[in-house]
Amino acid sequence: MLSARFTQARPSVAARPSGTGCTTWRWTATPIHTDQVRADRPRFSGKHRVHGMNVQVIASPDGTIPWTSRALPGTAHDLSAARIWGIPRALERAGIITLADKAYQGAEGPIITPYKGKNKPTSQKQANRSHAKLRGPGERANAQLKSWKILRKLRCSPAKAGHPCKATAVLQNHRVAHAARG
Repeated sequence: MLSARFTQARPSVAARPSGTGCTTWRWTATPIHTDQVRADRPRFSGKHRVHGMNVQVIASPDGTIPWTSRALPGTAHDLSAARIWGIPRALERAGIITLADKAYQGAEGPIITPYKGKNKPTSQKQANRSHAKLRGPGERANAQLKSWKILRKLRCSPAKAGHPCKATAVLQNHRVAHAARG
């Protein structure tokens, strides 16, 4: 199985991508939609208004996906899910600066999130624009991962939803590496 390449239970991010001087990684959560019924409230994501699973994704600066988590119910908040998997501690131990979205504000470690709120001063707006530009490659990797048809709507047991995601990440990394070679 392809998902066997992602067998580690905790993120192993100590190895930096070769050939890049950048040490800033991207981190986000991916909602995986399921075909569950409305009565299945533990998997209902209020944020996305769908039944699904929460999968944490770490993307490297070159667009590869070195780690995806197993699936948690859609009701799990992004920061809570990250703490369950020990992502903030692993990133801090590895000394890797990570860019995350607003859902991860309050996370410990070297995690940079954009400023929240309305009527921000110009300096904070500019910082948010820069943050978004730097986070772009990771968000693109996440969008490419979600574009695979198998992840659009899972029809398997929600407890096993992480396996197709991990297998898809292996295929996506192969696609990125093949495109980089030309």
